Amino acid sequence: MNIGPFQILIIALVILVLFGRGRISEMMGDFGKGVKSFRQGLTEEDQKTDPPVTPQRIEGPAPVSRTATPAETVVDAQPADKNPV
Repeated sequence: MNIGPFQILIIALVILVLFGRGRISEMMGDFGKGVKSFRQGLTEEDQKTDPPVTPQRIEGPAPVSRTATPAETVVDAQPADKNPV
């Protein structure tokens, strides 16, 4: 069943006669308000579920301070007070 432009025009005229021009425009206005309210509800819901992300500092283990053990000390091969002759 194909609906052509002539059938659409007849349906529109019947609806206009049944409801009147003022009632149709009022219904379309209410429909627009409903869509707008729905969109606002979606954006508000997104804002509630997605809190702003704040960077957090990640702390690792504390640095280890070491002192040299006697086995790790460097010994010069030649003493510094020797004079070459």
